[in-house]
Amino acid sequence: MDDLLAQADASTKQLIAGDMVTGTVLSLRKHEVLIDLGAQGVGFVPRREVGFSRALKEGDEVTASIVDTELDNGYSLLSLRKAAKDRGWEEVAAKQESGEIIEVTPYDANRGGMLVEYEGVRGFLPVSQLSAEHYPRVGSSDKDEILQRLNVLIGQTLKVRILDSDRKANKLIFSEKEAVKDGLAARFSSLKVGDSVKGVITGVVDYGAFVNVDGIEGLIHISEISWERVSNPGDYVKVGETVEAKIISIDKDRLSLSIKQLTQDPWLDEVAKFSKGETVEGTVTRITPFGAFVQISPAVEALVHVSELGEGENADPEKVFTLNDRKNFVILDIEKENRKISLSLSKK
Repeated sequence: MDDLLAQADASTKQLIAGDMVTGTVLSLRKHEVLIDLGAQGVGFVPRREVGFSRALKEGDEVTASIVDTELDNGYSLLSLRKAAKDRGWEEVAAKQESGEIIEVTPYDANRGGMLVEYEGVRGFLPVSQLSAEHYPRVGSSDKDEILQRLNVLIGQTLKVRILDSDRKANKLIFSEKEAVKDGLAARFSSLKVGDSVKGVITGVVDYGAFVNVDGIEGLIHISEISWERVSNPGDYVKVGETVEAKIISIDKDRLSLSIKQLTQDPWLDEVAKFSKGETVEGTVTRITPFGAFVQISPAVEALVHVSELGEGENADPEKVFTLNDRKNFVILDIEKENRKISLSLSKK
């Protein structure tokens, strides 16, 4: 008897706006769905949610959220979308607490990151939380290229963790970096300074090039691209190109790499041809307030300090030299360890 009374109480329980209710699809029409709520009447799902519920068929059991307990026609106004979103927030809380990796598919992008929907809840995957593989490494002022790179990710399946959520504020933040960090730790442990690795160029900037090495981000500084003097890294490497480089340091979650250190320094070979006190001919390549730089062989550049111009410390290099001048110089010193050669202007 107690069980029967409990069932009767449940069937006659008054509907309250905001509550969840379960019912059976009674009919599907072009602009509405009617839900049989048993002793609690009939629920009405309006036109704006028909598209959301088009996969339904008569007889399906559904869960809906009560928006209004009584319309003019006696139906209760229901929302399938809100119910799905409420269930979605419960799923979000569970996944965030467990730290589980989930899969999401971005549906749009802006310059700040990717727009994502998970279990009916809309969230955001910031650019800063993308993995090295997907991070758009471009010049800081090139906002259009950032967006172009992000647009490529629309519709792709990404593995992420939930970084932050706040149901009241309707905030949901995802992180791809957090999802891959466990695997990266294992990969980092297998690498050491001096190793040669292959990677794909993901970005070229003024100060060097970024490389994706099996999901780990690496940086080839402009000074480590070539033994030549590099003015524009883009002249040496391109986005999407596969390169081989040497690990020269491991800093937290990034590798510092060098392309040039995989080859013999041509400076060492060429400098062996010169000796202290020798007179050489060279071409003036740069003029500075403290002297001038002179090319004395294809790979060797030397410095003529202002004090070696024969006019004292107040000499003006710009009055003594012109760019591309060829003159004779005397080698004063050769410092192989510092890759430095000092010259003096020859009086001959």
